[in-house]
Amino acid sequence: MNSTPVREFILLGFTDNHKLQVILSLILMVTYILTISGNVVIIVITLSSHHLHTPMYFFLRNFALLEIAFTTSIIPKALANLATGQKTISISGCFTQCFLYFTLGTTEFFLLAVMSFDRYVAICHPLRYSTIMSGQLCSLLVGCSWVGGLLLILGPAIALFQAPFCGPNTLNHFFCDNGPLIKLACVDTILLELMDFFIATLSLIGTLAVTVISYANIISSIVSIPSTQERQKAFSTCSSHIIVVSLFYGSCIFMYVRPSQSEGFDFNKGVSILNTLLNDLVTPYIYTLRNKQVHKALRDAKRKICIRNW
Repeated sequence: MNSTPVREFILLGFTDNHKLQVILSLILMVTYILTISGNVVIIVITLSSHHLHTPMYFFLRNFALLEIAFTTSIIPKALANLATGQKTISISGCFTQCFLYFTLGTTEFFLLAVMSFDRYVAICHPLRYSTIMSGQLCSLLVGCSWVGGLLLILGPAIALFQAPFCGPNTLNHFFCDNGPLIKLACVDTILLELMDFFIATLSLIGTLAVTVISYANIISSIVSIPSTQERQKAFSTCSSHIIVVSLFYGSCIFMYVRPSQSEGFDFNKGVSILNTLLNDLVTPYIYTLRNKQVHKALRDAKRKICIRNW
């Protein structure tokens, strides 16, 4: 076996077919631009519109910021590789990409759980909502989500990045995913795989449990509401979040909560695109298309722009 330390990795990407590469690069570019645009709109609208200065939109604004960072951690490099035909990434760049991707992704799941808790308090304890969900608590919950995502990934990341890589250096992926990266380490990787599985289970299943418990109580409260109109109104405030939760947890549990990832990397590329790009693309539009308050804020913003231009 070659004992020379690896200085760079080769990302196989999606395909070697040049025409398909051109098509994929265009699709990725358009989707990435739409993703960034949609999330930027959410951030700007929730900051500029006074009636959206509530805990729900505070969390949504932070989630939009996370999605921008999460998508940007891997897609620009994938676009650059498709555009130039190069497939290499430095070992430091690979480790940085891997660390950011999983830290930001884990933080997203903590924040989704926080948003579920927010909906639980709003529907199950409406009279105490403003007291419970104070600005201080909201900031603390967002801060804990960031710290939790960082701490969960930091230990396994350090263990992986300290492992020797002496060849081969080809990753069967379009970014530095930890699954194929672990397989390239020149040591026994069973401990790294078990650690990876444990962290994935803890972050995904743990936060999902919070979400499930929150919505179990929400559904119980909604069912007990006598008015059909009020029940529909209560459910409508949660429907967008339920759709987003289903998309994110479904794709991630399918990919990562498995003891071994020795097979199926090619299939995981497609699921990674679904998880990384398509989920982040549709999320801002799910929240805006199904939200009357956001519609009103957008109309107000358009009206102000028209008045200024006039």
